[in-house]
Amino acid sequence: MTPAPSLPREQHAYPARLFADHAARTPDTAALVHPDADRTEADGRAAYTTVGYAELAATVAACAAGLEAHGIRRGTRTALLVPPGGDLLTLVLAMLHVGAVPVVVDPGMGLERMLDCLRRVRVEAFIGVPKAQVLRRLRPRAFAGVRSSVTVGGPDGTALRRLIAAGAGRTPLAPALTGPDDLALIGYTTGSTGPAKPVEVTAGMLLAMARGSEEAHFTDDERTTLVTMPLMGVFDLVAGRTVVVPRMDMARVGAADPASLADAVRRFGVDAMFASPALLAPLAAHLAATGAPVPSLRLVISGGAPVSPALLAGLRAVLPGEARVFSTYGATEALPMALLESREALAAGSAAGTADGSTGSPAAGPAAGLGVCLGRPAPGMAVRTVAIGDDPLPRWTPGLAVPPGEMGEIVVSGRAVSPRYFRAERADADHKIQDGDTRWHRTGDVGWIDEQGRIWFCGRKSQRVRTPEGDLHTVRCEGVFNAHPRVRRTALVGVGPRGRRRPVLCVELAPGTGREQWPRIEEELRALGADHPMTKPVADFLVHPAFPVDVRHNAKIRRELLAGWAGDRLTGGRRPSAADLALRAVPLAGWAYLAAWPLLPWEHPVLTALWWVDAFLSVVVHAAQIPAALRAEQERATARRPSATAALTMLFGATWWRRARAGAKGGAS
Repeated sequence: MTPAPSLPREQHAYPARLFADHAARTPDTAALVHPDADRTEADGRAAYTTVGYAELAATVAACAAGLEAHGIRRGTRTALLVPPGGDLLTLVLAMLHVGAVPVVVDPGMGLERMLDCLRRVRVEAFIGVPKAQVLRRLRPRAFAGVRSSVTVGGPDGTALRRLIAAGAGRTPLAPALTGPDDLALIGYTTGSTGPAKPVEVTAGMLLAMARGSEEAHFTDDERTTLVTMPLMGVFDLVAGRTVVVPRMDMARVGAADPASLADAVRRFGVDAMFASPALLAPLAAHLAATGAPVPSLRLVISGGAPVSPALLAGLRAVLPGEARVFSTYGATEALPMALLESREALAAGSAAGTADGSTGSPAAGPAAGLGVCLGRPAPGMAVRTVAIGDDPLPRWTPGLAVPPGEMGEIVVSGRAVSPRYFRAERADADHKIQDGDTRWHRTGDVGWIDEQGRIWFCGRKSQRVRTPEGDLHTVRCEGVFNAHPRVRRTALVGVGPRGRRRPVLCVELAPGTGREQWPRIEEELRALGADHPMTKPVADFLVHPAFPVDVRHNAKIRRELLAGWAGDRLTGGRRPSAADLALRAVPLAGWAYLAAWPLLPWEHPVLTALWWVDAFLSVVVHAAQIPAALRAEQERATARRPSATAALTMLFGATWWRRARAGAKGGAS
């Protein structure tokens, strides 16, 4: 097998130029395989289109010329609101080619927060699908600095093709010359545990991220990758591999069809993939249930959330014996930071070990209350722990780092670490530590480093439950309870005033477990907690139907939302005020007026007109609010069924769901 091209180490070799070089050296190699929405195979399977490197490079260059014709040039901060997939990969490569700066924001963070992010970064151009263009016109304040706008997408994709065709008629552009400190991209954190922050990704950092992933995971034999996260697709194309984009909604990876993913792996001989645990768990279950082999798949990289030993074992059971499965630790500000291969993660060993210097087995660690083992630092990265605190640490000082075995905040430095946030001095002060010419990034994660140099993750610093007896760390405590066979996962939250939180364990039961089994399971969970000093303070246990999770990876639990839900459950919920009751009487009166239809004097024009207006407001307007009400209920992490939410919205309209959401926001601080 011909070795895959590796990433060179020349200082001038930045992503756009590397991609163009691969196209020149291997023009006929398949670069991108993506779903064809216009057709299906004769057997009903998804149809795909294959694009070679030379063709894709020509498309990218033409797209770059088209963007420049629209005023999107070197350094132009450009909002990019395009669904993940082949078109997005083409646009990102074109923007890197021309030197523009994509501003990438997760729509899943919520409309208002997304618009605030775009407003604060002062985007100068806008590339979006038709729906996003409507949003730009409806909310112009967030896009006040936009001088150029490009529409792409649409039902037939002709808008992007027109842009590329227009650029093809212009003088070809060479890839922009970029230095290591030039701004290449602005990526926002998810904001799941605090305000979303704009991360500066320089050209040097972007290449270091690609190179770090390459050195940490890949061998020359892995040539074809299945991409479920667009940035990883860019890295693969920079490395000269073939990228397969499966038929799935990358904004909802947890809803991906595992049968479709397995089909793409087998059809195109995929030998490597990157995915979140939310996608890998159903894929492993599907492969186990069907028994269908995936002989080509020899590398799986999981990221976005801690990977349980059970999932690693499940993947090993369905993959070829020589396959490698990595749990990778990273963040928007630094990727990858650390990694752990499944063989080490599942190696038998003593469960003995605490965060005081002794070492435990990665597989037994979660149930023993050690946290989740993240492995060792990735190539080119240095990881330490510092004393846990919320105050800024402007300078590195002797004694700042805590010794191995002690709990602390994880900090990282290296070539793939963002040097700063974009025009956010407060965020820099809170998350950066200057150490001579080195800058350390404070991850906001709590953990410890064992005697073998492995990093153990114990939870987010902002999510630690601060009780009068001391701090409880979420992941470290949850691992103890997650060992129960009838528990899918748990989430530790705090209810009450700061510093005097009441620890509450929210429990999501394993599939197939009936609610009638909950009393017995609760007693068994209490017994598990009593066996460990750190979990003894947990006295409240609440069962929840489905935890709210982040949108990017569908894996990180939104504990701040669960905290509001748990507070409502423990206090009996927020009682409607007199004002709430008065408002809710209005739609009830409207329904009563509708029901009085047989009694109305229809010859009276005013009463007739009022009845039709009432019918429109009660039926059409209330029904139109159901999607927003469902989203609001999801944000509040309630246990209410969607059908009940829809019924209450039809009955009360905004007087119910908007007031309920406002009450939840007020009570979850």
